[in-house]
Amino acid sequence: MPPQHPLPRWYLIQCKPRQDSRAEENLTRQAFKCYRPTQHVERIQRGRRITSVESLFPGYLFIRLDQLNDNWHPIRSTRGVNQLVTFGKQPIAVADKLIEQLQNRLQSQLTETPKDSLALEPGDQVRITSGSYKELEAIFLSHDGAERIVILLQLLHREHTLSIPITAIEKADTSRSI
Repeated sequence: MPPQHPLPRWYLIQCKPRQDSRAEENLTRQAFKCYRPTQHVERIQRGRRITSVESLFPGYLFIRLDQLNDNWHPIRSTRGVNQLVTFGKQPIAVADKLIEQLQNRLQSQLTETPKDSLALEPGDQVRITSGSYKELEAIFLSHDGAERIVILLQLLHREHTLSIPITAIEKADTSRSI
């Protein structure tokens, strides 16, 4: 039996593995108010940057429940739900302030302007930001696997082709005057 508290409160639900969105969808269909914090994640797949939406807390979501008016029993048998997180045998309420802070922080991240993405085309000027060749400029040639790129570097009056981690470069500022 949930603790006696007259107002709706947020509680934490543990979902079955990789079924966060399924649990959220099925609970929402049953008229429960749910909150699953998500974030945009960039990954490099086959040499391309892919952006996907993932749960901030994989395997968990928040649910708003009123202990007097809501029927808690269908939650356990909802597809995608493993259990309501409890301490002892009592569900523990999550502070409203914590949920508000999460929502505000995630909203502010969405409204920030993203940094210059590394959508590179062959021939783009890049600057090496770490390693032995730090601060040298080069020309992007191609992707070399998932996390490396091939660059053309002018060094000692010769052109050298190097494969370096994609995290070790940034687009060069071509607007600077020499």
